[in-house]
Amino acid sequence: MKRSLFVMGLLAALSAGAYVLPGGSILRRMSAANADQQVSSLKVDGSLHFYGPAVKEAGAALGLPTDRPDIEADGSLYVKLPGRCRFEAQAPEGNTVASVSSGGRKRVEGTEIPALSEAIQQVCALLAVRAGTVQDSREVVEEHLRSLGIEPRSTSLARFGGDVVYVLGPQGEGKPQFWVYKEDFRPARLRYKDAKGTAWDVRLLDYSSPATGGALPRTIEVWRGEDRVMRFTVLTGDTRATLADTLF
Repeated sequence: MKRSLFVMGLLAALSAGAYVLPGGSILRRMSAANADQQVSSLKVDGSLHFYGPAVKEAGAALGLPTDRPDIEADGSLYVKLPGRCRFEAQAPEGNTVASVSSGGRKRVEGTEIPALSEAIQQVCALLAVRAGTVQDSREVVEEHLRSLGIEPRSTSLARFGGDVVYVLGPQGEGKPQFWVYKEDFRPARLRYKDAKGTAWDVRLLDYSSPATGGALPRTIEVWRGEDRVMRFTVLTGDTRATLADTLF
């Protein structure tokens, strides 16, 4: 009898540990975590690296040599809530390129660097949404995920680096998915294909930087197919920046 009760208790504990929140609850808690940041504008500066196939694209846009495995540039990311974001790449004594997302609309200044555009479109859609209530913001994010082919009602657990994450979307390599850190409900990873069928993987790493106040990750990586093509690392930030509307 005691053995049976022990087994039943163990099975119940394992079952509780395996419980995965539904997608709507995950997105609602993520939206609440975003709102808790209480940041209305933000500017961060850091270093940009381009790798592999993005070297030629970024080099041509910025006027930098492309006969090397990677190139480096200065990067600046601007966020003005709600829903306005700008990502700049600047080459010393070279060109400046900017990709802008404003109200979901995309604009490019200079020659487009695709990885830069994908990064800012997804960062803005996930972290710069403020649509009235938390529920309203959740619905906006959910609509965006569905536009990328991600079905948020399907949820599971996985590991991302050393962290446990919720996975929204069908299980399996190469499937469209949105990953959310289980510990603090911050966006972690977005895997999808664009209208041309190109596979993108935008990764948001480490929200502990004092430079961003938790409103943005310390590192943003963009992968295209199996290749990492861009990495942005935040060095300094201003969470009370005054940003002109003309930037967006």
